Amino acid sequence: MNAPVTGPRGNAAAAPKVPQDAALLEVSGLRVHFPFSRGSLLKPEHGVVRAVDGVSFRLREGETLGLVGESGCGKSTTARGIINLVKPTAGSVKLAGREMVGLREARMRPLRRQIQMVFQDPFASLNPRMTVGKIIGEPLAIHRLAAGRERKLEILRLMELVGLNPRFLNRYPHEFSGGQRQRIGIARALAVNPKVILCDEPVSALDVSIQAQVINLMMDLQQKLGVAYLFIAHDLGVVRHIAHRVGVMYLGRIVELAPARQLYNDPKHPYTQALLSAVPVPDPSAQEHRQRIILRGAVPTPDREYPGCAFAARCPIAEPRCQQVVPVLADKPHAAACLVNDPDAS
Repeated sequence: MNAPVTGPRGNAAAAPKVPQDAALLEVSGLRVHFPFSRGSLLKPEHGVVRAVDGVSFRLREGETLGLVGESGCGKSTTARGIINLVKPTAGSVKLAGREMVGLREARMRPLRRQIQMVFQDPFASLNPRMTVGKIIGEPLAIHRLAAGRERKLEILRLMELVGLNPRFLNRYPHEFSGGQRQRIGIARALAVNPKVILCDEPVSALDVSIQAQVINLMMDLQQKLGVAYLFIAHDLGVVRHIAHRVGVMYLGRIVELAPARQLYNDPKHPYTQALLSAVPVPDPSAQEHRQRIILRGAVPTPDREYPGCAFAARCPIAEPRCQQVVPVLADKPHAAACLVNDPDAS
């Protein structure tokens, strides 16, 4: 159907009302570190992998924040830390003003109704032994939102909402294409009527033509339901199509955060500039005259702590101070953690 999902799940434990200009999800100084041991038995070496190392951002109601960066930069771990699938080492995550970090599972469960996740692999994230109806209906059962005939009607409504034929109710995930399986995952996330959906590279495993269909579906659902997305991806072209604002991650930190149009038209951080220089454009003549930025130098690793900017060793415009001073991301509409290009980063 083309109507927002409504029903009994909208009554109990309803989401707090958040002003349009207030932050629905506020992440401050989020850190997720993983301890490790290596070396020999006689000479053991202990340390930590700083997968996420001080991420901060705000997400407003009905907004899409794109989070981009190369593989291993901490995008997915950020999402998992927000929703407590991995325990944050430090920092704060507030959903409509309520702190989520450190909550026990019993207290976390009601908040999970307001923040859901769509995973990257639409096959691995679905139970192969459950039918589509049971997969989509499971959140309704867990949160005791609907039962019996009422639950079945809600499942059928959700299937129509995401463009699935209700006649497929009793089919299993392996009987669907990749795009259809991702629609099942989206329907499952929508079952509890969340305010925020964390999308962990939801289209990267799909064919390009199917990617467009799923992205358009998500944008349509956002208009109908007012849901906010944290959209994680490594494809900057996809993010440009869906995001209102974009954050660029490098080695566990956001190095640039700006409205999408400003970031794509006027990137300030050298890493962002290098990423965008690799994105092809549809105009052959324009593509021919574009200058590709090649990053040289050793790629830093998250098991080390750097005294200055972690990007300095690869940066084409680095100055001596970049090796000593850690740049900060200023609290302003377009901010870059770059001492050279953003004076507020020092």
